Amino acid sequence: MITKYLATKKFLFVIIAAMIVSLGNSATVASIVNNPDAVVGVWKTGDGNAIVRIYKNGETYQGKIVWLKEPNDPDTGKPKLDKNNPTETSKNRPVVGLVNIWGFKFIEKNLWDEGNIYDPKSGNTYSCTIKMLNANTLEVRGYIGVSLIGRTDVWTKQVVKN
Repeated sequence: MITKYLATKKFLFVIIAAMIVSLGNSATVASIVNNPDAVVGVWKTGDGNAIVRIYKNGETYQGKIVWLKEPNDPDTGKPKLDKNNPTETSKNRPVVGLVNIWGFKFIEKNLWDEGNIYDPKSGNTYSCTIKMLNANTLEVRGYIGVSLIGRTDVWTKQVVKN
């Protein structure tokens, strides 16, 4: 009798705990889905070579490179410059601090669109969309013309130490 009572009590505890976790996850997903500012934060690129800080600028979102795995040019020992930029006057600007994503608008749920992404490695600018997969993961898709022709990178949210 006592064993059956304890088993029932344990079963109810497991069910209640599962419901609490489920409600917590639903609330987290809902806060991401309905929060245009959920994209704001510090994100490591898929290859781990850069960190981009995304922030709100007026009614749109943009981001700048705040860290590079290799911040210095191996040839000069000085900070890397935007040497592949097609605009001559921009070739001498440092890559760290460079705004490389801009113009994003919160469209719906977990999607930011109508933005652009600049790749300092190639000097090319692409149309771009950002989709938040969960609170710690962004899917960043750069493309030319149609979004079917492009490349997707997965960025991971970073914890900022003060």
